[in-house]
Amino acid sequence: MTISDGANGANGAVKKAPAKDPWDLPDVSGLVVGVLGGTGDQGRGLAYRLAKAGQRVIIGSRAAERAQTAAAELGLGVEGADNAECARRSDIVIVAVPWDGHAKTLEALREELAGKLVVDCVNPLGFDKQGAYALKPEEGSAAEQAAALLPESRVTAAFHHLSAVLLSDPEIAEIDTDVMVLGDKRADTDIVQALAGRIPSMRGVFAGRLRNAHQVEALVANLISVNRRYKAHAGLRITDV
Repeated sequence: MTISDGANGANGAVKKAPAKDPWDLPDVSGLVVGVLGGTGDQGRGLAYRLAKAGQRVIIGSRAAERAQTAAAELGLGVEGADNAECARRSDIVIVAVPWDGHAKTLEALREELAGKLVVDCVNPLGFDKQGAYALKPEEGSAAEQAAALLPESRVTAAFHHLSAVLLSDPEIAEIDTDVMVLGDKRADTDIVQALAGRIPSMRGVFAGRLRNAHQVEALVANLISVNRRYKAHAGLRITDV
């Protein structure tokens, strides 16, 4: 039996499917987003922006009452719960806890986070008289530490370079910045990119596999130096993309 040229081209070669449009991202509007560390500045700011964009958001904290108080202050339908309940009830879980409590928090939630899409935005930093500097965890990065501690979760990294001040300011309608998204599965990074894009003027940009998360986390130390020198709230824009 022969295969016709019409199906495979004149030279008999199988035609390749067209490349996927990198900006063809999924609809994530119906997903529930949990924010572990949602009572801290970064987590609270992300919760506010996502809820304002129409996302259903649950703030997590070690103490349910603290999370519920923060959620009530934000309004916008945001709910508060302890970390375990927040993880159980969410489709996507953003990890925005302090670096010092990162490993302990994730170890305690391994069961609740199994099967979940986890977005780590923790920046391992140290501070001394010369300013901020990057720390390098044994696993390579905070995101890789999360992946090691959560073997049954789908771990990505994103939202590292956002100003908590700008996120939380109700007078600012748009956050004009790009979010570098890292992960090992395209379906997962596409979801996180789409989630970032829910916030007006924000854009999620794929920036490599999880093994490259360290330099993205470390760049926050440079942004802190920029902000101190220029009294700013600097973010990032990727050009020619």
